[in-house]
Amino acid sequence: MKLVFVLAVAASLQSGADAAERKIHRENTEWTDAWFPSTNAKDGLPKVLLIGDSITRAYFGGVEKGLEGKAHVCRIATSKAIGDPALPQELALLMSENEFQVVHLNIGMHGWDYTEEEYKEYLPEVVEAVRKAAPKAKLVWGMTTPVRKDREKGAANDRIIRRNAIAKEYFSSQGIPVDDLHGLMVPHTDLHSDDIHFNPEGSALLAKHVVDSIVPLLPIKP
Repeated sequence: MKLVFVLAVAASLQSGADAAERKIHRENTEWTDAWFPSTNAKDGLPKVLLIGDSITRAYFGGVEKGLEGKAHVCRIATSKAIGDPALPQELALLMSENEFQVVHLNIGMHGWDYTEEEYKEYLPEVVEAVRKAAPKAKLVWGMTTPVRKDREKGAANDRIIRRNAIAKEYFSSQGIPVDDLHGLMVPHTDLHSDDIHFNPEGSALLAKHVVDSIVPLLPIKP
């Protein structure tokens, strides 16, 4: 028991040291929105978790409706970006409250101060945190959606394409399916509500695509 405790402390200290050495970029206002409905449900339905940002939060209702009677849908929407050591810590804490059978991740519209090299380096630590918190869950990765107008110091389509390519290569190597939300929305710049987000019609289109990617991963009822 003492050895386990010492190793755990050492690992924690090492993780803290690694985080202290990296340059952390955060927005002036950071936010997190966690929503776990039907926490005490006894109906035997599986639980699905959507992890993402404000785009995920916008299509959450459509996914919840699309999976009605098939699964209970929860969400963690956050401004935390891949590269920020607080993201895997946040996910580990919030996910510890439930047991999930499917996790759909769509994290990519924040963290533009991190380079694509850093994105590639730190993407696995987010996946590892999710796998540790939900070891029995099936994962699916949602591609980052396109923007209507590039931002010089923010979201830009060429960088989104590069990051999606990095993510696709990584998740393919891990045997994790990829939900091509990017390809879905490229022809629909008319469905943006601003340069980044989508109007209700666009969010409904995304929701249907997310539902279609999740349904085959749901456990089959005996």
